Amino acid sequence: MSTTPDNFLGLEPKFSDYKSSQFAVLPIPYDSTTSFLPGTRHGPAAIIKASQQVELFDEELEAEFYRAGAATQDPLTPEMASPEAMHESIFKTARKVVKDGKFLLGLGGEHGVSSGLIKAVMTKHKKLSVLQIDAHLDLRDQYEGTQYSHASVMRRVHDHGATIVPIGIRNVCAEEHKFLRTSTIDPITARQTMCDDNWIDRALDSLSDKVYVTIDIDGFDPAFAPGTGTPEPGGLDWYQVTSLLRIVAAEKTIVGADVVEVMPIPGQAVTEFLAARLAYKLMCYVQARR
Repeated sequence: MSTTPDNFLGLEPKFSDYKSSQFAVLPIPYDSTTSFLPGTRHGPAAIIKASQQVELFDEELEAEFYRAGAATQDPLTPEMASPEAMHESIFKTARKVVKDGKFLLGLGGEHGVSSGLIKAVMTKHKKLSVLQIDAHLDLRDQYEGTQYSHASVMRRVHDHGATIVPIGIRNVCAEEHKFLRTSTIDPITARQTMCDDNWIDRALDSLSDKVYVTIDIDGFDPAFAPGTGTPEPGGLDWYQVTSLLRIVAAEKTIVGADVVEVMPIPGQAVTEFLAARLAYKLMCYVQARR
């Protein structure tokens, strides 16, 4: 029987204690507004399990960064009264983590969980920009009867007053296209990352000093992350995403993040392992900047 601690990265108590840890990992097993394939509620547990196989030495930065501490919180119990009630539950839980001075790392669950997380981070960082890695804009005002749908999450973030910088977009509805024309949001599409050598500079120019990173796993091409509810062809690859995150972490201050929309596929762990490595890689970049 494995003796690996059942937490993110499988860390021993010395490096997973909440009081001493600089990072707090919040699993949110929620997928009540998914509109195609369900199952992202199983994503957080799958990511945590996969993370226990991730090497703690980062081969790119040539150091170990887990020693900053990552405390895994108890999974947040889904609030089934309404998506809005779940949003408020996430906000209240995340706000305490932010108030305690921790770097908040949310693990979803559907993308709808991000609005509560970002709102909590904005209680501390008012002038926040949100780097959104995603196949979809998620800018509908409401979808299937709720304004707190995964398809509306970035519209709510926009309502909070954050600047949104979407990367990897390749599926847009007419309502979103119309909204873009009246907003200051300037998406960088997946196609543009292939043909514009300056796409990372464009992203940096649009970001404020304080940045929250939200990573919908369907931002990746499904060849690399097939386990997601709404896979879209033509997405980003590992080196595009990690190069972007490393530069953003070096030149800006990343103050919170989430990885969402992982839908485990029985019999293989490709997507959750990518998500786990990506979450730790982001922690490494943040800690290296510090």
